[in-house]
Amino acid sequence: MRKLAFLFTFMLLASFGFSQTNLHDFKVQDIEGSDFDLSQLKGKKVLVVNTASKCGLTPQYELLQKLYDEYGGDQFTIIGFPANNFNKQEPGSNDEIAEFCERNYGVTFPMMSKISVKGDDMHPLYQWLTQKEKNGVSDSEVGWNFQKYMIDEEGHLVDYAEPKTKPNDPKIMNWVKGDS
Repeated sequence: MRKLAFLFTFMLLASFGFSQTNLHDFKVQDIEGSDFDLSQLKGKKVLVVNTASKCGLTPQYELLQKLYDEYGGDQFTIIGFPANNFNKQEPGSNDEIAEFCERNYGVTFPMMSKISVKGDDMHPLYQWLTQKEKNGVSDSEVGWNFQKYMIDEEGHLVDYAEPKTKPNDPKIMNWVKGDS
């Protein structure tokens, strides 16, 4: 009987979109190839962004860095995930990407190793970000480079912003500052 009650409770929670995973359950590699456990971000709001160096939206790196300079620290961070999924606009190696970001935009927020953000080889983190059955909040499709996902301090998906939404847009700024 207890097993049946547990199974019923689990199925009930699952039907309401509760997920067993959150951002903190994932491990990725940083741009230098070292393991990066996202559980170290507990207690911080996290803006997850898929990036590219040869895109019309690439100048958003500058705005992302300004946002990080102003608010990054104990309460907030940005994580960049280079991806070559859109018109091959991120063809470089991790070393080339890191050099480009530092040289052209002074990027100091954490950059991760290049991954896939859509398709058959989509990284598990992006599967979680884009599938309601996994994140418990919403379905989305990464439409282009620089799509932004907002994650709360407990590692739960809060919302996302389309690629053309700039990092200093009120939607993002209000979330970072806690005004929404």
